[in-house]
Amino acid sequence: RAAMGSLGVPNEAEALSVDARQELDLRVGVAFTRFQTRYFQGKYGNLDASVVSYGPCQTPTLNFCVERHQAIISFQPEPFWVVRPHVSKAGSKLDLEWDRGRLFDQEVATVYATMVREAKRLRVVDVTEKEERRHRPSGLNTVELLKVASASLGIGPAQAMATAERLYTQGYLSYPRTESSAYPPNSDLTATCALLQRHPLYGDYASSLLSKGTINTPAGGTNAGDHPPITPCASASEAEIGGGDAWRIYDYVVRHFLGSVSPDAVFKKTKACFQAAGEVFYAHGAMAQKPGFTAIMPWKAIQSEPLPKLVEGEFLDIKEVELHQGKTSAPDYLTEAELIGQMEKHGIGTDASIPTHINNIVERNYVKIESGRRVVPTELGITLIRGYQLIDPELCKPQVRAHVEQQIALVAANKADKSSVVLHTLQQFQAKFLFFVAKIGRADALFEASFSPLSSSGKPLSKCGKCRRFMKLISSRPMRLFCNTCEEVYNLPQGGSIKLYKGLTCPLDDFELVLYSLSGVDGKTYPLCPYCYNCPPFEGVGKGGADGAARTGMPCTTCPHPTCPHSVARTGVMPCPDCSMGGTLVLDPVSAPKWRLDCNRCNFLVYLPPNLHSVKVSRKAQCEECCSHLLELDWRKGHSPLKGEETQYTGCVVCDDLLRDKCEVKHGRTWVKRGGGGRGRGRGRGRGRGRGRGRDKNFDPKMSFEAF
Repeated sequence: RAAMGSLGVPNEAEALSVDARQELDLRVGVAFTRFQTRYFQGKYGNLDASVVSYGPCQTPTLNFCVERHQAIISFQPEPFWVVRPHVSKAGSKLDLEWDRGRLFDQEVATVYATMVREAKRLRVVDVTEKEERRHRPSGLNTVELLKVASASLGIGPAQAMATAERLYTQGYLSYPRTESSAYPPNSDLTATCALLQRHPLYGDYASSLLSKGTINTPAGGTNAGDHPPITPCASASEAEIGGGDAWRIYDYVVRHFLGSVSPDAVFKKTKACFQAAGEVFYAHGAMAQKPGFTAIMPWKAIQSEPLPKLVEGEFLDIKEVELHQGKTSAPDYLTEAELIGQMEKHGIGTDASIPTHINNIVERNYVKIESGRRVVPTELGITLIRGYQLIDPELCKPQVRAHVEQQIALVAANKADKSSVVLHTLQQFQAKFLFFVAKIGRADALFEASFSPLSSSGKPLSKCGKCRRFMKLISSRPMRLFCNTCEEVYNLPQGGSIKLYKGLTCPLDDFELVLYSLSGVDGKTYPLCPYCYNCPPFEGVGKGGADGAARTGMPCTTCPHPTCPHSVARTGVMPCPDCSMGGTLVLDPVSAPKWRLDCNRCNFLVYLPPNLHSVKVSRKAQCEECCSHLLELDWRKGHSPLKGEETQYTGCVVCDDLLRDKCEVKHGRTWVKRGGGGRGRGRGRGRGRGRGRGRDKNFDPKMSFEAF
């Protein structure tokens, strides 16, 4: 009545700011949503989403859930130790808290436990008692109602909001969409409390408040200037409300209101300090004295756990000293209540739109609500956010919305023209949109690894060095490895086949190596580390494409790591004589029984003598003439060309006559085989070890280091 009697002129600037927000959200959301939906639904048939939507509020909301998911999968538990002495007084066991908390060094923790154990007694150093208060709650606003409905009542935000609005239209509750938690000065709290005097559940409590005259406006809270906090408007029984969610919402609103006008809860807190061998321990106790508002809100009551009578200076015998071992645990997925808190903290949505945003990401199949009202992102939601993070991380950060709100606030304050703000903000988003379209291949690489029209896409192959879980080989072009845990895509060389390489791992990043093979008799084969291939750890080595397309990366045959057994430093023999790209001939480790050397840059191949049982590159000896590494050869018994049927031989593939005559070159300009000439001279330990030094007119300079 008072409001109707003092009508004023609407604030045009605030109305224009609302129009600006609606226009920006609509135009930005439609542009990104239309492009994403058409692009991804045109390629993948199992997205399980009618629309792949984007929204300045919806997407940051999803990002909160995915960031928590990423924190969970990347978490590495750490063991810790806590010293726990067991003592009791008057038959009551004391739960002691170590002043140091927990230690992550077992040896140090063991030393402390031994010191306390040898002390045998705990001395009471100090006992303090003080009266504390648990303050009554402020008025109930929409966000707090949604949090409680999700966390305590098991009702989702959208359902809770719809139920509260229905109770409002039926006359049981006040308007449920409010940001205010402070009662206005003209609120008649006594009259509202009097409505409940005859209620079968709350009547006695409401009457006691009225009779004692203790109804006071609670301190604190925020007056947003919109609507007063949510309060009951009528007394109704469960049967009248209709039971179910409606009754539980009504019951909580009534109890919260009565609690907000009740006295504070008062309790006595006791803290005892103990000492043994210089180590300090604490015991805490509490005893309720005046229940206050917790009488009507029992879930907030203080649990009475008094300490036994302790006197400063007395000693307590230690029965046992436990060195408790535990492990740090990963955070859990966000609950709906926690997600609402994050949205409120970062200004994502309003009290009226928060349920809508959460409901949207559920309906879009971006998240699922699991037990405990936990919000768990789906593969689609994770992949979509990972795509934004690869292209433009700002698209999924709350700063996007904060930027929009800053611009709109200028319109509401009449400091900027609405058209200018809308045009300026749209130009900024247009630049982001064009960049997103140009780089969509980065997100597409993730989608292609996660979704496929086929019933089954990919198969587990090798373990990821980050999470130690199996990565899936996506054999469809472009071939790649995908870690479902880390949501990472690793490009692979194309046109061949990939298989696990003996279960060996890269010493740099602990990724399992895979073996790449080209088809055909003369197809090249080499091992590679998926991570090093995409992110070469050494300068001057080619990298994988950042846009998701395959590029020349760093296989093991070009890795300069000095100690890795698979690197060119350990398997390289000599510079390639037929290569203009500075290649090196390396030993193909899986070419048996037709052992060969492959150039790590071009298609030049050198087939070694036949019937070899094994071949190794000697790291201890080099050719004195050409400086190439010698090869340690072992022929199969009965097939050795050496004198006396010796099977082992060490020689230079360039300078040794015996070896050069029996080698064959393919896929390159051939070098002329020697016909006659000098013989190789044996040297070194063992059977038939030798180096050839002979030369004649048929010497091929391509097989010499003189020209390099």
